[in-house]
Amino acid sequence: MSKLFNIKYAFLSITVLLIVACNSNQKKSDTLSSDNPFEEKVDSILSLMTVDEKIGQLNLPVSGDITTGQAQSSDIAKKIEEGLVGGLFNIKSAEKIKEVQKIAIEKSRLKIPLLFGMDVIHGYQTTFPIPLGLSSSWDMKLIKQTAQMAAKEATADGINWTFSPMVDISRDPRWGRVSEGSGEDPFLGSEIAKAMVEGYQGDDLTKNNTMLACVKHFALYGAPEAGRDYNTVDMSRIRMYNEYLPPYKAAVDAGVGSVMASFNEIDGIPATGNKWLLTDLLRDDWGFNGFVVTDYTGLYEMIPHGMGDKYQVAELALKAGVDMDMAGDSPAIPAAFVKTLKQSLEEGKISMSDLDTAVKRMLTAKYRLGLFDDPYKYCDLNRSKTEVFTPENRTFARKVATESMVLLKNENNLLPLKKSGTIGVIGPLANTAVNMAGTWSVATKQNLSIPLLEGLKTVAGEDVKVLYAKGSNVDYDLEYEKRVTMFGKDIPRDGRTDKQLLDEALSVASKSDVIVAAIGETAEMSGECSSVTNLQIPQLQKDLLNALLKTGKPVVLVLFTGRPLAITEENEKVPAILNVWFSGSEAGLAISDVLFGDVNPSGKLTATFPRNVGQVPIYYNHKNTGRPLGNNDGKFEKFKSNYIDVRNEPLYPFGYGLSYTDFTYNNLKLSSNQLNPNSSIEVSVNVTNSGNYDGKEVVQLYIRDLVGSVTRPVKELKGFQKVDIKNGDTKTITFQLSVEDLKFYNSNLDFVAEPGEFEVFVGTNSNATLKDTFELVK
Repeated sequence: MSKLFNIKYAFLSITVLLIVACNSNQKKSDTLSSDNPFEEKVDSILSLMTVDEKIGQLNLPVSGDITTGQAQSSDIAKKIEEGLVGGLFNIKSAEKIKEVQKIAIEKSRLKIPLLFGMDVIHGYQTTFPIPLGLSSSWDMKLIKQTAQMAAKEATADGINWTFSPMVDISRDPRWGRVSEGSGEDPFLGSEIAKAMVEGYQGDDLTKNNTMLACVKHFALYGAPEAGRDYNTVDMSRIRMYNEYLPPYKAAVDAGVGSVMASFNEIDGIPATGNKWLLTDLLRDDWGFNGFVVTDYTGLYEMIPHGMGDKYQVAELALKAGVDMDMAGDSPAIPAAFVKTLKQSLEEGKISMSDLDTAVKRMLTAKYRLGLFDDPYKYCDLNRSKTEVFTPENRTFARKVATESMVLLKNENNLLPLKKSGTIGVIGPLANTAVNMAGTWSVATKQNLSIPLLEGLKTVAGEDVKVLYAKGSNVDYDLEYEKRVTMFGKDIPRDGRTDKQLLDEALSVASKSDVIVAAIGETAEMSGECSSVTNLQIPQLQKDLLNALLKTGKPVVLVLFTGRPLAITEENEKVPAILNVWFSGSEAGLAISDVLFGDVNPSGKLTATFPRNVGQVPIYYNHKNTGRPLGNNDGKFEKFKSNYIDVRNEPLYPFGYGLSYTDFTYNNLKLSSNQLNPNSSIEVSVNVTNSGNYDGKEVVQLYIRDLVGSVTRPVKELKGFQKVDIKNGDTKTITFQLSVEDLKFYNSNLDFVAEPGEFEVFVGTNSNATLKDTFELVK
């Protein structure tokens, strides 16, 4: 470490050097244990800190105007030099970050290294499908690998902290951020949360290719009233514990290093100031020992929530368990730790112990990352040249994208397409590279993504002629179109009239053997602050699609979307529908791989698709009413729980997804029809590939607790396996069910399994009907 410091520094700095130099690499099993192995070192530094320096460790400003070669003169440089910054948000490149880190190490009094955080959500420069799409792969190994690759690329660019995974359960597709999560199910969501945390953090946080994960948004952010972002959330504790909290807890159990507080209120108190949530539950009950950061200006936003003035909300947040204030250090934001805590301390509104507790957590995180040992460990300029957006990474991203796509319909086996003849590619999403990566792809080089048109031309081969027409703009409403093509993801408005665009499309269609219609949402129609009241495809694009269907040519709908859409009309009229979400930087190639059958689609929905917006919220693991609708093929029944104007069931259920081949399930067996607390039951089923192609199937197991002390869902996912089965082969798939799989939180919030009868279902989606029963005995 002596090489990192100049000999001219004062004795105090040398003292700190001796403290931090004795650090040694620690594995995750040590650093994330309940006992802090760095406590003595942290306390030694803490004893040397002024109040201002302590508060500075809790400050996470946006990087602002820092650019390479100008870090020394940037506005924030002086604050770093004075020890008033704990980390920076939204700065990237190893060169820039090294320049800024040098200010902290070589110019600040105590030489405490900085954290560098960024929204690395679904990949870094090499971008994978949006998280909702990625979850549709149902492949935990693959999902973990995407996080590992994202960590490798981001750390090569100097970043050591990601604001991911987002694990909010959502049953309301009006909410734009449904695109960032893993759907509606707590069991699947928990498995994905664990895979992502382990992928980012690895087994050794001091390695320079691992990074600190941050599970978000804690908690319940995915259940806002009316599906409107940032809106009120109100639910019972029993629902929280059973349906919404499990993925957050799974991330904590996996050792996640940080947690981000959500914007919404819980039990009438915003999460950012909610002591029950951030201390009683998160730390005392779950044993979390990392640090908590606010969401962007989350501390300030408690003022309009009605929680007090700038001093009161800062005091509330600190005492509740918040350790770091994101983006509060701005002239426009009056409520921030750096602007209020010192006065609150002097007035006795907070104690030194309150402040020290938060500072210790921040210093500990930096020790866990090995930053005291080597503050420049993420600043190897050669890594970014050889490890980011490489051909190997892009090949992997292409594979991942194919695994996420969901075949929704394939009438008369229209797909896969033949690699011959003429294909007409029509639609506003067909040739827009910048929209392929989807929302929250902040590091993606959007213009280098592969659009569908380019991918089809590349994959089709020389025997296919590919024609193209834009067909239409995104929407009739120009102002709306501007709102949904933000952040450099513009689809330039065509100067021709709607009729001229349509005429060109029909001309292309007349010359084509098959039409590939690339329509749906743009990348920014979903994501943060992209809530909607209409879940249909924009009317202008619907009109284009209907015109193409009237030509009589076979039409394949390639559906781009970041949320479940209500495509009832399209499902009735279009012979083939492939939902491709937003597939990432290699989207065009991956979509083409699936369209031509080079890859057999195997994705399954992780969020229910409604028939119309009036069914929302809609999800498979609902409770029964006292007047449940019977199994009558969706027909209306008076005085039953149903609608009079639409079928009750969804358009596509949770777990749904077709293949180019067929899978047959039979011979469901239980090793026993009784389960006691010290045993398990083996559930087995034979799955046969009875079609004409090799393929992958996601075999899903559900249970139903028939009688409980509180009402129980009609079905609950408790196991799944993605298996590769050759054409004509049969595989026996086995699951183990134990008492732990049957537990739930009762009205006392005790985690229990109650004796009684259970049904077990196995099948291809949540409508699985192959079932057997067993009894849990004492």
